[in-house]
Parts: sequence; structure tokens; C-alpha cells
Amino acid sequence: MGVRVYALARELGIPSKELLEELKKQGIDVKSHMSSVDGETAELILALVKPHPAEPDLGAIPTRMADDAPGAAEVREPPPLAVDVAVAPPPPASAIPIIPAAPPSIEPRKVPVPPPLSESLKAPPPKRLYLGEAITVKELAAKLQVRPPEVIKALMQMGVMATMNALIDIETSTALVKKFGYTVEAGASDLEDALLEEEEAAAKRIRRAPVVTVMGHVDHGKTSLLDAIRETNVTQHEAGGITQHIGAYEVITHRGKVIFLDTPGHEAFTAMRARGAQVTDIVVLVVAADDGVMPQTVEAIAHARAANVPIVVALNKIDLPNANPERVKQELVEQGLVPEQWGGETIYVEVSAKRKLNIDALLEMILLQAEVLELMANPDRRGKGVVIEAKLDKARGPVATILVQDGTVRVGDAFVVGMHYGRIRALLNDRGAKIQDGAPATPVEVVGLSGVPLAGDAFRVAADERKARQISALRRQRQREESMQRTSRVTLEDLYRRIQKGEVKELHTIIKADVQGSVQAVRDTLEKLSTSEVRLRLIQGAVGGITESDVMLASASNAIIIGFNVRPTPKARELAEREGVDIRLYTVIYDLIADVRGALEGLLEPEITERVLGRAEVRETFTIPRIGTVAGCYVTEGMIPRNAECRLLRENVVAYHGRITSLRRFKEDVQEVAGGYECGIVLERFNDLKRGDVIEPFVREKVAKKLAAQS
Repeated sequence: MGVRVYALARELGIPSKELLEELKKQGIDVKSHMSSVDGETAELILALVKPHPAEPDLGAIPTRMADDAPGAAEVREPPPLAVDVAVAPPPPASAIPIIPAAPPSIEPRKVPVPPPLSESLKAPPPKRLYLGEAITVKELAAKLQVRPPEVIKALMQMGVMATMNALIDIETSTALVKKFGYTVEAGASDLEDALLEEEEAAAKRIRRAPVVTVMGHVDHGKTSLLDAIRETNVTQHEAGGITQHIGAYEVITHRGKVIFLDTPGHEAFTAMRARGAQVTDIVVLVVAADDGVMPQTVEAIAHARAANVPIVVALNKIDLPNANPERVKQELVEQGLVPEQWGGETIYVEVSAKRKLNIDALLEMILLQAEVLELMANPDRRGKGVVIEAKLDKARGPVATILVQDGTVRVGDAFVVGMHYGRIRALLNDRGAKIQDGAPATPVEVVGLSGVPLAGDAFRVAADERKARQISALRRQRQREESMQRTSRVTLEDLYRRIQKGEVKELHTIIKADVQGSVQAVRDTLEKLSTSEVRLRLIQGAVGGITESDVMLASASNAIIIGFNVRPTPKARELAEREGVDIRLYTVIYDLIADVRGALEGLLEPEITERVLGRAEVRETFTIPRIGTVAGCYVTEGMIPRNAECRLLRENVVAYHGRITSLRRFKEDVQEVAGGYECGIVLERFNDLKRGDVIEPFVREKVAKKLAAQS
């Protein structure tokens, strides 16, 4: 039963106001003298606050002396609650022999005050507090183990007005929790690391196999080279064929093992890197000796460089009579890949996938490059890796292909991957055979997930399933926080602000133009605009429309895309909006210069954006006297309005810019045609229409400067 504060004050013989002040010093939250405290708290208050007698005699101090003596306090179990006997009448003389229990040299008045009452009533606060990128006041109060009004009051003292459900940023929350005596560990994933942390001896680390991704132009023999490597491996080490079950496989050589990732092009490579996964150790760039450098070759080089991965060049098809390896080397030198024979650092190997020439030499060079990289792993620790691919199997449920990067994964291990967790029910190797464990640099198929993860998600083995479930919940919370306060990517609008705050030192750009001359002109222009505060760095420059691959590369590199006389595909535009990638389209290079210079100087005006109303594909053309060419079109999306400003795209390159002068459906003039219907379109002063052209009407809109990055 609770005891009123005024009753305690009367028992102690002190004013209620004085007791209230003392209780607040001890961290006990009481409103007035009418507030109640529980019995245990009351006993502790009596022990801490009751005044000592001025001249204690032996008849009154037996228990008090035992209380004040540190030696006795250490022996007594449990410590504080026996002190209520001090309130009882003086004990008989038989109690006096208790005194010798204390050392004779004790000076009671010099003993420090016992620990604060708040420490006795609750467990001491943790030394570290882990915070996400953004957190609500209510959630922060729960972490601090205080009531939300106390957090709101502390925020007001800091000059921040916030409600219980208001979102506060990481800087404010960090400063706030320090006022409450907590230490904040930097990084949103530190709590996950703390739950997954494991002691590791550096001496146990051993060399692991390299992970290799083969990239290159579609017709240069990438698939043939992979098949040749696979067949060579089968011939040397297996009797019979090989069954490829997952998107990664092992190749055994006399010098060691090599892991090849069979990724479906550059998109998967970039998608994994965009999620922070550094899977590949070495990129093998396949270039045909009879063809040379192609657009996809340049794109592959850009992807590998952006990921900071070393490149080994495989010059394929050297057995063909028109092969010219020296010419191809010269073209690659222009891309910055200088051969070792010419004083550079890039390894070149001339191979023939068809005749299986120099396949062993290529594997030898890959392993040589791996030795330089000093790839290490500890097989004795808990396993960790990256998701290569994942799917939902009708019979087995969610299944993921994992590349083990460190440690060992075993059947029965609890794990967390992305937003999901589980326990490994089965492990399969690259040939579909069941295994009990997977060592470092081993591709395995994992069964037992709670959901389907994304390619590039981190896979970690946890100590137990409870911790795995806890980490999964933390990641879902962080995903919710990021959706509430999304970290914006670099745009031209907020470039100046970020430069001033020191957030940006380089502005990464991707240039797409209609002709190679335009690419070079834009590149030269941007290089001249670099300043001492920020350098403009070109990630990639190529000819053609803006594709999904360009957007994914920009997302992974935090770059902006500059299009010159080209347009993004519909899927690329949707992906850019979803990923927050800034796409800038220009037809006049002076507008580009003005925008970039204005962004660098902080003088960027509100932009005029274009909102695409629809798209119509030209299916047939008709020539009518005194009218010109009529395009028989099918509206694939949106709607086509009459008299709208439009452009005509031919292979995603702008071929015409003007207006729709006539719009008909079944010989009747109409104001607009909706998606899914056919119509006839006449363009203003333009008759060079062809099948496959796309007519794209749009309207121009003024958009205010973006302030999403401000906090």
C-alpha cells in the first residue's frame, strides 16, 4: 500500500517541501505532498533522508553503525531494506555485541551517500543507444524509458517544437539523448551489428576463392566463354555433364577455385550494387577481336569502374581470319584500359571460346589478380553473404541463392536476410545436391525463408532465431523511417546547398545524346564548369535514348542524367521517379551551361517541366492530297489531345517537335482519343512519318524548387 509524501515528512520530522526537493534530487517524480510512493520506496527514502543524531550513544546506534560500515554493508544481502529497525525503540543491551562487526577505524560521517534512489529502483540505463535515421518523439521516449512530455519539454529547451507523433532527425535526437545521459553509437545498423557481433581471431583468416562476373557486348561470345570454362572444368574433374541449377558455379583449377556469377546482364550487376552489395571481386570483360569496342562494352567498363572492381580483358574470337587484337587494344586504351605490355595495369588474355584456346591461361590470370587483391575469409565464424537471386518455389516456398562471403553457413542455422528471417531447412550446391554446410566463396541455395528477399540483400547467420526475428523487426522499422523521411538524391536544385554544407564534393553525371559529337561537346562543357568546391565527374557518356540501365547506374552512383536531344523510355521514366534520380533534358547546350552554372552558384530558377499526356504508336501512314501524310496510330498509354504540343520519337531520339493539327477517329474530328483506341493524326508541317514512330504530346508546367532534402 502506498505512503503519502506528507506522512513520510512527518515521520522524518522535516517539512514536506524539503522532502519534495530531496526526492527530485534523487530522481523520484512526485507532483506534490499528496503524491503516494510504494512501501519499498518509502523504506529506502527513510534510509536515505532520515537525519543522523548529533551525538549518537551506544544504545541507539547498533543497527545504524552496521548500516554505515562499508564492511557490513558488503556482507548484508540484500542491502537496503533492513534499515527500518532504526525507527524502532532503543534495543536492549543484548543487541550491543553487533558493534564489533564493523572495523574499529570506521568514520561513519566520511562514508559517501548510498547510490541514488533512481538507480536502486530500476536497472541502470544502457551505455549505448541505437537510433535510426528518423524517429518519433513517442518512440524516443520509449527508448529513453521516460514519459513523452519530458522529451517534448527537453526539445522545447533546445528550441524545437514537436508533438508526440512528430518526426525528429538524427542530429536532434542525438543531442537530446545525450542530455538524458546516454551515448549514441553512429550508424543506423549498429544495433543489428551488436546482435550479430562475434569475436574473431585475425589469425584464423585464410585465403578465399575470387568471385568473377563476366560482362561484355551481347554478340562478343560471353555465353560461349562461360560454356567453354564450364566444359573445361567438367572434362578435368567430372565424368559426365554438369547441371546448372543456380546463377553461380564453381570452377576447380590446379591453383585453386574460382566462382563465376552468371548474371543476366549489367542490370542485375548494378541493381545489387545499388543496394550496397559488393559481390564481385573481378570483372572479365569479353571483347571480340574481330569487332572491337561496342556501346555495351563501354557501358560494362563504366559499371565496373563505378564499383571500383579490377578488370581482366578477354579478347575473344582470335581464331577468326579477320581478328585484329592490336586494333581492339588500341580502342580499349582510349577507354582507359592500358595493357601491361604497354606499361599499363590491365591484364589482357587472347582466347577462343569456340576452340577453347587459352581458357586455362585466363583462369590463371584471374587467380593471379586474386592473389594481388589478398581476398581473405574466416571459415570458423558465423556465415554471412549476399543474395544473388531469389524466387518463390511452389513446392519449397521462398528460395534464395546465396554467395557465402565469410564464415560458414550450416543446416539449422538461424539467419536474417533483408527484411526476412528464418532457419535453414536445406542447403543445395551449384549442382543441385544437398549439402550440410557452405564455406566462404561458395554459392548455395537456401530453403527456409519467411519471404522472398531482393538481389543484393545481405545474408547473416544469427546466434538464435530470437535475435534474427529482432533484427528483421529493426529493418522493417528502418524501412518505415526511410519512407517517412527519404534521403533525397543529388539534384541540380539542391546542389548549391549541399556544397555549402560540405555534403557534395563531386557531381556525378551520365550523358546520353543523339550523336557522338553531342556527347563529346556536353562532356567538354561540364569539365570546364568544375570549381574548387565541386568537381563534375562523368560516369558514362553514350549515344541513344535514356534506358532503365542508365537510371539504375545513376541510382547506384548518386548521379544525375543529362539527355541531349533524346528522351527516356516510359519504363526508365517510371524507374527514375521511383528511385529519385534527377533526369535533365536539353536541346540547346547553352541552357545546359546556364542550369549547371546556376546550380553551382545557387541561382537556379524554378524549372519548367514537361508532363507527358500520352503516347501513340504509328502503325500505318496514308498520303492525302492538300493535307499531307496522315499517321494511323494506336494510343498505347494516356490520351492524345487535339492541338497539343508534341514530339515525334524515332528509336527514342527526337525527330520532330511541333503540334498536332488534326485528330480524327472514324472520319470524325475529335478533341481527344483515350488509350487503347486507334486514330488518325496530322502533324504541323511534317510528313516524314514512318511505321514504329511514337508521337508524344505534352504540356509545360512550372515547378517550384525542391526542398525535400531540408531537415
